Amino acid sequence: MTEQSAPTTRPQSVADLDTAELGGENSILARQRRDHDELDRMMNAYEQAATDGPERDELWRSIVQLVFSHAFAEETVLWPLLRRVSDDGEALTAVVEEEHQAVNELVAKVEEADPADPRRAEWIAEAFALIRQDIRDEEDELLPLLRAALDDRRLRQVGASWDAVRRGAPTRPHPGIPRRPPGNAVLGVPLSGYDRLRDLGARRPGVLAGAALSVTGAALLAARARRSGR
Repeated sequence: MTEQSAPTTRPQSVADLDTAELGGENSILARQRRDHDELDRMMNAYEQAATDGPERDELWRSIVQLVFSHAFAEETVLWPLLRRVSDDGEALTAVVEEEHQAVNELVAKVEEADPADPRRAEWIAEAFALIRQDIRDEEDELLPLLRAALDDRRLRQVGASWDAVRRGAPTRPHPGIPRRPPGNAVLGVPLSGYDRLRDLGARRPGVLAGAALSVTGAALLAARARRSGR
């Protein structure tokens, strides 16, 4: 079995499956759950960290980087595949895409606001609530459909494509980028190198050249992943 129409009954949440049941450590399901667990860990640490120390700033940067690279890879590789293998794929991915867009807009507000703006804490709390809801929707509703429709080998192939795109994806909010291919890759991939420059705080010409190469490589990886998901 490789790909087939997923059943209409709701399968078991991937949160309740062990690694073997997810298709192995390199399966897309295992990779997704590891990212979700890491996001949950960092959000909890952020909420428990002192409000006047540097830890929160570092955690926030790490959360933002993971949220956007993860979501971009989902929208480029996973959700187009889910729409093909499940009759419910269109409706389910539309909900998650709305959640991604809302997080994008909230994080953009936080990034653009003055650090002393009291609304930042409210926006961050709203973003965390949406991220947690998004994780539940994906693990309980969307990812089980991929488990039902794909065999372990195919899940590992999709995982490799997803990881390749994630490593070259944007890491900052860009609310104007479309949520679906090909528009997300056409507009989003060229921004990934610039995002990484900002993440690193780089100012040296050598780093700028490296970022330019990263943009080219990311574009090729995104195109290859879209083809492999067909």
